Amino acid sequence: MEVMILAGGLSHERDVSLRSGRRVVDALRDGGDTVTLHDVDADLIPSLRSDKLDVVWPIVHGASGEDGSLQGLLEMLGVPFVGTAAKEARVAWVKPVAKAVLARAGIATPDFVTLPQSLFREVGAEQVLTAITSHFGLPVVVKPARGGSALGVTLVTEPEQLAHAMVHCFAYGDIALVERAVSGTEVAVAVLGEGASARTLPGVEIVCDGAYDYDARYNPGRVEYFAPARLSEELTDAVAQAALATHRELGLRDLSRVDVIVAEDGTVNVLDINVAPGLTEVSLFPQAVAAAGLELTAVYREILRGAAARG
Repeated sequence: MEVMILAGGLSHERDVSLRSGRRVVDALRDGGDTVTLHDVDADLIPSLRSDKLDVVWPIVHGASGEDGSLQGLLEMLGVPFVGTAAKEARVAWVKPVAKAVLARAGIATPDFVTLPQSLFREVGAEQVLTAITSHFGLPVVVKPARGGSALGVTLVTEPEQLAHAMVHCFAYGDIALVERAVSGTEVAVAVLGEGASARTLPGVEIVCDGAYDYDARYNPGRVEYFAPARLSEELTDAVAQAALATHRELGLRDLSRVDVIVAEDGTVNVLDINVAPGLTEVSLFPQAVAAAGLELTAVYREILRGAAARG
């Protein structure tokens, strides 16, 4: 096939996107496809119009790559592409909206509140912080309402940490999501396909020395992974079903990654949804493929064929 991989962009996650894109290019070329790597720049639309492409694979992390913008552009141009459609990507990108959709469908997700930066100025930062600790207790997790790769995310265990966590969060966006922290086993589940035909790959358990932040995710040494996750058969099935239900409820397609925490009582709590999961050498999706006993190039080509056939 004639394939264009889109990677880069201007978000905080540009480097991760480029690393993912290069890895996919190498894998597909090994499989015999004709593959080009293109940044998201002023030459993109002319290239999409002039090149005879079977399919485009956007592997752009951050706002324009995951919020439906790039997908909407490809839809307007009539270009077949890998991944979730624009409208559904937009819902999944906004964490509080996605969590509300899941909660309404009966899918467990930690209790949360969204707080814009302007509210702290309007009613007083100290009173908002006090309200947070009074309602949720501690620990809580503070994260930007939009974004990925754990940028701007802080686990708050002491009251005096909360103000700094909010400032750190607002460096990456003007709306914060504060959610009750859940302790347990953290598992990332890759999902392939769409609708009734969607299926999961083995979950990858994450054991981190400290917070599972940007540095831990992309620089080897601080994290130990177990693929498949060290769960009972019953919990393994529950995690898979939660990921599938999330993927289907949000209308995702081709590939996604659903991050969950299995609480001590066995409840599977959905934490985050990724419509463009990282595909670097240390990313979770390739680890899940390996745990399933599959060959990475074959899985990538399956994803491409499905998107190309959809047109």
